[in-house]
Amino acid sequence: MNQDYIIPNNWSIIEEGFNTDRVKSSESLFSIGNGAMGQRANFEEYYSGPTFQGSYIAGVYYPDKTKVGWWKKGYPEYFAKVLNAPNWIGINVQVNGENLDLFTCKVDNFKRELNMQEGWLSRTFTATLKNNVVVTVKTKRFLSLTLDEVGAINYTITPVNVDATITYSPYLDAGITNEDTNWDDKFWEITSINSKDNKAFIEAHTLKTEFNTCTFMESECFLNDKKTDITPKIEKLENKITYNYTADVDAKSSFTIHKFAGYTVDRNHPKDKLISAATKALEKATSTGFNALLEAQKNAWATIWETSDITINGDVKAQQGIRFNIFQLNQTYLGTDAQLNIGPKGFTGEKYGGSTYWDTEAYCLPFYMATKDQNVGRNLLAYRYNHLEKAIENAEKLDFSNGAALYPMVTMNGEECHNEWEITFEEIHRNGAIAFAIYNYYRYTGDYSYIPEKGLEVLIGIARFWHQRATFSTKQNKYVILGVTGPNEYENNINNNWYTNYMAQWCINYTVETIANIKENYASDYDRIMSKVNLNSDEIKKWKDVADNMYFPFSEEHNVFLQQDGFLDKELTPASSLKNSQRPINQKWSWDRILRSPYIKQADTLQGFYLFEDNFTIEEIERHFDFYEPFTVHESSLSPCVHSILAAKLDRMDQAYSFYLRTSRLDLDDYNKEVEEGLHITSMAGTWMSIIEGFGGMRVRNNTLSFSPKIPKEWDGYSFKVNFRNHTIKVSVTQNKNTFELLKGEELTLMVNGKSITINQNNLITA
Repeated sequence: MNQDYIIPNNWSIIEEGFNTDRVKSSESLFSIGNGAMGQRANFEEYYSGPTFQGSYIAGVYYPDKTKVGWWKKGYPEYFAKVLNAPNWIGINVQVNGENLDLFTCKVDNFKRELNMQEGWLSRTFTATLKNNVVVTVKTKRFLSLTLDEVGAINYTITPVNVDATITYSPYLDAGITNEDTNWDDKFWEITSINSKDNKAFIEAHTLKTEFNTCTFMESECFLNDKKTDITPKIEKLENKITYNYTADVDAKSSFTIHKFAGYTVDRNHPKDKLISAATKALEKATSTGFNALLEAQKNAWATIWETSDITINGDVKAQQGIRFNIFQLNQTYLGTDAQLNIGPKGFTGEKYGGSTYWDTEAYCLPFYMATKDQNVGRNLLAYRYNHLEKAIENAEKLDFSNGAALYPMVTMNGEECHNEWEITFEEIHRNGAIAFAIYNYYRYTGDYSYIPEKGLEVLIGIARFWHQRATFSTKQNKYVILGVTGPNEYENNINNNWYTNYMAQWCINYTVETIANIKENYASDYDRIMSKVNLNSDEIKKWKDVADNMYFPFSEEHNVFLQQDGFLDKELTPASSLKNSQRPINQKWSWDRILRSPYIKQADTLQGFYLFEDNFTIEEIERHFDFYEPFTVHESSLSPCVHSILAAKLDRMDQAYSFYLRTSRLDLDDYNKEVEEGLHITSMAGTWMSIIEGFGGMRVRNNTLSFSPKIPKEWDGYSFKVNFRNHTIKVSVTQNKNTFELLKGEELTLMVNGKSITINQNNLITA
């Protein structure tokens, strides 16, 4: 059974009733972020039950030394840990000397809400403490989009049955540890703890990477909404500072604290100016005030939703699912800092480490190109260009040469920091995603300038890698690629993964075509690049020989390309035969058993058919879908979206809808039984693609935006907007008609179901 406690709602994630078994899951689901920092939905007040505390600062990490029993040449030196940062949300509460602790209290009328439309998190509940005092509590907090170093908390407590002496104890705590650590290293060292007036500061730096941070706070108290000047009692410990505000509160009266807090980091300020920068941030926040800052938050989110919202009519769970995905993507990455990227857990957990996977190029780039300014997409590409020298170094560690580039599977700064050998050394298809993103960016935006400026150098490094990685087989009289792991990570160290071989061939051909175009149309860039990378026509001919003679395993019996050599040697039992008690197999089976099974973790061969659908007939796509889908267990978050898009293309709308629900509610319904570890952020972009590319049928062909809209029978209608080459188009689909509206830009020609239509800002076209 999947979890089913999140109440369906169009704009909010809502939990009613308090259950200690759900706390960790809810801490993930109700996470908040603003692109610069984020945090799990931990309680402000002390909680003695099982919890996973997590606050994170974008771009701040620790290089945790690799832990393996048998060191292999080329192993990464470290695994980059997403760091649990000093905690600033804490506000302990005492009522008549008794701690407010939901694990030991009797809790009634508990409601938690994450309002996605306005960008805030709230809780309300009634608690009966051990001393029989009954209180009601209302909290609201958000991470500001307008002051992105600041978060704000409004915490109100009302004694119900007696007058009470209440103490708020807001604190900063730098004595935190990571749940995810190889050696139980100390990740942080405190530099200083300071206090002045109502402000407190803890300066701390990471060991090894030497990121300098300042965690700060300032609080204000109110009795019945009237500000009070309570002189706090200050407690300083080795790694913690606490302010204690005490007031006598009549029954039915309210005692409120506003806490403003957050981080300043030496990524943005001189390291000796972090306290002064924090002071300025607090001055802005307190002078604005909680309510006005919240209004600014609502307006900022309204602007985001204006371009990125998808509406679904008649299916609340589907609507909630897509908005949850869009909301979390925007909480994780807004495109305002070109040094940052999109981590697979975002700010919701520590698993996986690193900030960048191939997910960014394969899944996230389309979302950001279509919902934001194209410079955001360009920044994501530039991020990889800036790491090109590191990618060449990564390849050199694996004995490649001559400028061959292998981009890392996981990285923070361009260095590989994933240390499972079957991923680090073998899942080389990630190189293809980097190249495809360059092609995809130009295809969608029409901005070719990136390629002569930066992109071609990346393509050349990748093509050199594929040329050297291929081996000529005298038996096949073809080039083969041996010892790889494809997107299906339930197969390791196999030969001739079809997707990897196909991607290698495509990368080489695309690079050769691009070189020819740059030579003809950008002569000065061509001369500069050829001189820089020392490339000549003889080397290019060798690349082409590999691409033109690439081997692809094929079954004459089934008339399909094989996922890899030997796939048909397996016992081909469909996944439908698995008992629920055996799912997910990655938690129930030994790795040996998984590797011998036919079960596919995620779209592998079908990933290639999705990316390169124009190279295949609809009959070929259908045949491969029918062959591989029955063996796919979708235990990667990146899998259901691809199957949903392909199913929609094949007019299998029941399947497309089922896969859509799985991808959109993967975390909300905890399909993979792991949501307490954090959310699947990068796959959320795949949910967006399921609607835009799947149901909406959006493609770019011959420089023209095209649509072939379809609609699940469960929906009355849906609509979305896309930004395409400085045009904003709104597409609305119902069971009876499709309408297209141009909201921004000059007249634009579209293809709809194979027919050409022209839209402008003065008409609404039904097609």
